[in-house]
Order: sequence, then C-alpha cells, then structure tokens
Amino acid sequence: MSESKVHFFPSEPLVALLGNPNCGKTALFNLLTGSRQKVANYSGVTVERKEGKLLLESGKNVRILDLPGAYSLYPRSLDERVTCNVLLGRAEGEKRPDLVLCILSAMNLRRNLRLVLAAKRLGLPCVVVLNMLDIAKRQGLHIDTVALSKELGLPVITSIGIESSGADGIKQYLSALDWRHLQQLPVSADDAQLENVASHIAHAESDNIQVQRILQNLGLDQIIPDHFSDRLDSVLLHPVFGPMILVVLLFCIFQAVFSWAAVPMELIKDAVEYLGAQIANVLPNTWIRSLLIDGILAGLGGVIIFLPQILILFFFILLLEESGYLPRAAYLLDRVMGSVGLSGRSFIPLLSSFACAIPGIMATRSISNARDRLVTILIAPMMTCSARLPVYALLISAFIPEQKIWAGIDLQGLVLFLLYLAGILGAMGVAWVLKRFASEQFRTNALMMELPSYHMPRVSNLAISLWQRAEIFLRRVGGIILIMTVGLWALSSFPLPPEGATGSAIQYSFAGALGQALAHIFSPIGFNWQISIALVPGMAAREVVVSSLATVYALSSSSADAAEALVPLISGGWSLATALSLLAWFVFAPQCLSTIAAVKRETGGWKIPVIMLSYLFALAYIASFITYRIAIFFGLG
Repeated sequence: MSESKVHFFPSEPLVALLGNPNCGKTALFNLLTGSRQKVANYSGVTVERKEGKLLLESGKNVRILDLPGAYSLYPRSLDERVTCNVLLGRAEGEKRPDLVLCILSAMNLRRNLRLVLAAKRLGLPCVVVLNMLDIAKRQGLHIDTVALSKELGLPVITSIGIESSGADGIKQYLSALDWRHLQQLPVSADDAQLENVASHIAHAESDNIQVQRILQNLGLDQIIPDHFSDRLDSVLLHPVFGPMILVVLLFCIFQAVFSWAAVPMELIKDAVEYLGAQIANVLPNTWIRSLLIDGILAGLGGVIIFLPQILILFFFILLLEESGYLPRAAYLLDRVMGSVGLSGRSFIPLLSSFACAIPGIMATRSISNARDRLVTILIAPMMTCSARLPVYALLISAFIPEQKIWAGIDLQGLVLFLLYLAGILGAMGVAWVLKRFASEQFRTNALMMELPSYHMPRVSNLAISLWQRAEIFLRRVGGIILIMTVGLWALSSFPLPPEGATGSAIQYSFAGALGQALAHIFSPIGFNWQISIALVPGMAAREVVVSSLATVYALSSSSADAAEALVPLISGGWSLATALSLLAWFVFAPQCLSTIAAVKRETGGWKIPVIMLSYLFALAYIASFITYRIAIFFGLG
C-alpha cells in the first residue's frame, strides 16, 4: 500500500523518537516494538525509517516512529530535513506526531540538550528520555532527574536501552497518558523560523547559554573523561598501529566468512540434493519435474547455500557497529579518503553499501556537501554488496583450492579479501579521477563526528538485525530470484529441440539463441554462452547470476535425474582464465536495477544513472579483458 494512502485514526497515536546519533534511540525502538517493526521509505523521498507498534497495558496500540538522527532542527543535510518535516507535519502521508520522545545520552548532555530545547520550541508535547544511565553510573556521573525535569519544564523518564526491561518506564508513562486530550492540544510553532538562518543562529547562542546554566545548576558542567574508551583509542586510533589493526581486523573477517560457513553450507547442499533426488523418484520425466528440479530447486538452492556466508559477514559488521568501533574506522580512513577528494563522512554510506548499495546511497543524505554526496553515490555500487558474495563464493570454491598458506591463512579467504580490496581501490580511483575533473575547485571538508563510548554489543540487537537480514535475503529468493529463475527456465526449455538434434535442449531454446548472440560480445573476455545468458537476468539482482548458472547447467547436463552441484560443473567446463575474468567483471559491473532506480530518485533524473551505467560497464569490460589476456599469457587458459 502506498504510504500516501494510509489513513491515521485518533485511536492510534503517533510517537516520534528524536535524538542525536549514538544516543541509543534505535535500541529503545527495538525494546518498544519488539519484532513488530517494519522498514519503509517516506513517500517522495528515499530516506529509510523504522516504524513499529507498541501495545500498551490498556490494550491501546501506539505507532512508534524512529526518526533519522539529527544534531539540530536547522536542516543542513537531507536526513535532518526529513526529521524536521515529520515534526512539522510536512511529510507526505504522515501526520504530525502526537508526542515526541527526546532521547538523551546521559554521557553527552551538553550536545543532546540543545536538540531538546529546539524540539520544545516547536510547541509539540515533549518528554525527555534519559538513556545510558548504566554507563553514566560506571563513570561516577550522578544526574538528578527531578532537578533536570524542573530546569527543562518537561517530564523526564530514565531508560537503559541494552536491558530487556530498560524501556519499562517509557511504557508505563505512555500507558498513563490521556491520549484524547493530548491529540486535541493546539500546536503553536513558528515553522518559518526553522528556515531562517538568523533565527537559527540566535536560538543556537541562547540555547548554548541555557544548556551551560542547566549543567551548572545540576553540577554537571565538568567533563568526566571515559578512561576505558580513552585507553582503547590510544591504541586503536594510533596513527601507525590503528590502520594496521583495521586491515588485520577486516582480513580476519573475510577468513571467517569461508572457514565458519563450511559446515552449514554443506548441510544446505546435502538437503537440496536430497530433495532433488526425492522429487526425481516421485515424478515422471516431464516438464513439471524439469521445472521443479532444473528450474526452481537448482536455481534457488544455488543461492540459498550462500546464506551462512552472508550472515557471518553481517554479524561482524554489526559487531563493530554495536561496539562503537565503526566511527573510529571512519576517522582512520579520513586521511586516505581525503587524498581522493572525499571526507571520512563518506565512509559510513560506503560501508552500508557492503550490505546493499541502496541504503548506502540513501545514507549519503547525511553528507551536507553536494559534490561529496554525488561522488559517494557514483562510487557506492563499486563496494562489494552482499549480492556479489554468492558469485564470489561460487567461483572461489570452484577454482581456488581449499588450503592453508603461510601462518595458517586460508587461501580462499585471502582471495575474497583481495576482491573486496579491489572494489575499494577501484572506487577510490574513480573518486580521484572525479576530483581531477571536477568543475568546481576541490576543497576537502573537515571531518567532525562524535565518537561514542565503547560498550559490549547486545546479543538481542545482533539477533534482531541478523534475523532481518536473513528475512530480506529469503524474501528476495522467494520473490524476484524465483520469478527470474522460472522465467529463465522457460526461455531455456522452449521451443523444444528439433527431431534428430544431438545437443542439449537448451541450445535450441530462446535463451540458447540469446546466449549465442551475446557470446560474440563477451568472447574476447572469455565468457561462454552460458555465462552470457546468466548476465542478463543478473541485472535484476546479483544473486540471480548464480541461480541462472545453476538452471542453465542443469538443463545443459546429460543427467536428468537430479540437479547436479554447480561447483564441479563449472570447474570442469571453464578455464581458470575465464573464472578470473568473471571475478574481475563483478568487481566493477553495475549492480541491480533497483540500485539504478535509487540513484535516479536521489539525483532527480536519468543523467547520473546513465553516467554510472556507462563508466561501470566500461570498467568491467576493460578489467575483464586485461585479466583474461594476462591469464592466457601465463598459461591459465
């Protein structure tokens, strides 16, 4: 259902969570909504938001909206503008919140209180939620909540976002509210003041004075150092050892992707083969059996087998995010990124692109500089997204021996690490070129970002995020990948071969004819007609390439009893030069059509998507051609 068509009723009040980044807002959102949250985009814009429902003790449902983190209500970046639009009732298909929960980090009241004062000026009913009290107590910080409430003129609730009962105080407060009276209160905000620079500067100066006075009255005007985080940062942010630790950390993650996933992948493979054998025993040799075994089972099974590797990779990314290390990584890479015309602020969107380029492209809304944002969008698809991982894993498993090299390093994990590194270096090279040819004079923006305190990741948050990622992957498998797999099976099975035909049926089909035509284009880089066929549906979703290859080779195989494993089929039919060429292709090739559509929405036209498609296809072809010819030169053909 389109969000612009959603109807809101007084019986379902809307509560918005407002806060700075790193204040624990999302952790509280998970506690309040549990497994009932949903992820969507605002109509007309492409900023991701999370919405869920909280069932109160009274039986009343409350809609909870997790707004993008913001440092002020004077919108300097696109995500801050979205937050302001929601609070002002300007978001399409969304009503103005009935209540704003202002989430404060007890460890950073000086900055957080400014946002509370700005929200209070909007005239919306506000409640302060003081979060991270457990960390504050460990640091010897005592906050008088009664005195804070008196200073602000707002109710103050305490919470601990990492404890299962940490949001109970919020739930009790919301249960006791008179929602009907709250929804009838008039809102007396001067919306135009948010767009006025002079008004913003005046309010910022007065807010700074008021915050300083509040902190002095509460005895909190002295900064208490975080000794634990400071000791870790002295090592992890060291100018020499810090980058070395980051590289080693990333290297170990990619080693684990292969070594840890071996057992669950083998179990999935055995289950797919067993299911295929059972279907072959029950059904006669007809097109229905071919559809089930060679089409659906071979295609989907060839993709699902890589789910363990994807979840392991996401587990480590979430671990780094939850622990507070990711902003440090952005700091460490700021100098490197500055050398190619970007700031460390581009790191988080680019890191998000390792999961999927679409949220990475949307995350560029936090970049205030228009040129930096555009360059980040252009290079985001070169980050190795999770959809590429099945293709990499398939080719590495087929052509790279499973062996240990120096110091027990796994060779397959090393190759995977080098592929990710190649994508990063390629993206930095493109950014450097864009810096050279930029029409405006290049200027590096200074990186200013908050480094949160280190803390132990919450197992429940990791589990929820991993479950969401698995759900998204399986939904894609059961959606677009299933549709493309069945469609490719149909194109590969019809028309039927003529009488007396000696080749496999697929060679006489529509897909076979298309593959033979495309092979003329891709033969200089070593691609056969089967690979050429798979690249076409692969534009819909990267994972479809694996399912397409599985379907094509299942229909090309002489065995009609069961879907054969894809790895031995391609390892026996391709040269190493072809495999290396295909790996080089996927390092640079454009991602799925959904990514192109996201770029079009973000940039407001087709100019940038066309430029992106052109240069990425050109890079992919050139890289594959060079790789293939070098491999042939060294006798790997």
